[in-house]
Amino acid sequence: MTTELRPEPRPGVMEIDAYVPGKSHAPAGVAKVYKLSSNENPFGPSPKAIAAAQAVTEKLALYPDGSSRKLREAIAKTHGLNVANVMAFNGSDEALALLTRIYVGEGDEGIYSQYGFLAYPIYIRSVGAKPVIAPEVNETANVDSILSCVTEKTRIVFLANPSNPTGTYMPFDEVRRLHAGLPKNVLLVIDAAYAEFVRRNDYEAGVELVAANENVVMTRTFSKVHGLGGARIGWCYAPAHIIEALERVRDPFNVNAMAIEAGTAAILDREHVEFCVTHNEKWLNWTTEELTKLGLRVTPSVANFILIHFLEDGKHTAEAAEEYLARRGYILRRVAAYGLPNALRMTIGTEEANRGVVAALAEFLKD
Repeated sequence: MTTELRPEPRPGVMEIDAYVPGKSHAPAGVAKVYKLSSNENPFGPSPKAIAAAQAVTEKLALYPDGSSRKLREAIAKTHGLNVANVMAFNGSDEALALLTRIYVGEGDEGIYSQYGFLAYPIYIRSVGAKPVIAPEVNETANVDSILSCVTEKTRIVFLANPSNPTGTYMPFDEVRRLHAGLPKNVLLVIDAAYAEFVRRNDYEAGVELVAANENVVMTRTFSKVHGLGGARIGWCYAPAHIIEALERVRDPFNVNAMAIEAGTAAILDREHVEFCVTHNEKWLNWTTEELTKLGLRVTPSVANFILIHFLEDGKHTAEAAEEYLARRGYILRRVAAYGLPNALRMTIGTEEANRGVVAALAEFLKD
């Protein structure tokens, strides 16, 4: 009798819950769909970014610049950084995954806050380490809570600031306090994917901490304010020794040619960025106020989305609201996987989309 063998994943891999993105489609028959489930820019990328990407199409037989120098220089110029400390990636997800692979190993621990990005535990488990959840206070990451989770096995702390899906943020003085409380051998990763949208005097994306320390990395993305989610462009600002380690493990040519050109044009088009941020600030406030008037609780957000909490009456639930909205073409994000079963996350969209969701929810709550 023979036993059939096949390659098997190493222990723990099949225990990982796969990441599920926001829905993209409405039920059949819906005339117009407003996708508000993935925090995408409702205006898309800068026209200059589109033109730059199109201009590359005749050269797609050629490999891109493996160092993404042009893109990195544009990032450094925009943010006043040393280009040698900037690295570009195939989405900021690649940066987060590589940092985990480099600095976390079998039997180690990685910490993230209660409602932090669902990819963090995936990356931590993927290297055989243990994810540790730090409870939040008022749906906001808490320094003392995170520090109480630190042990001799802790190797990495992920801080989404602002956080997704809550939209809350940690003031920079508190981020400093968090860093000061961490052992020097623990890497603090500040995931500032939504930094461009924040209009608070006590917020800083993390540049200052990275510049002054050896154990801090800031990651950013082009998927949100720059409207280039489909191009998969991310970047990090990190100390030289971390950049050197990342260079050794990243994929060759990890940023494609169209992404390099589109990203460069997008970040240099400050007029488009300012237009998108101004629109978001206006309609973030308006949508929050209007939904609150309907009797729904909205978590205060500084990003380009809001977290809407529904009623506990067994009828006007998040699940029922999601279905009701989808039938009318409004696609929002269920966040039950985050431990928020009775909430929906809504991207701030165009004026038409925002007004439409508010009007639809007003009708939904009447029944």
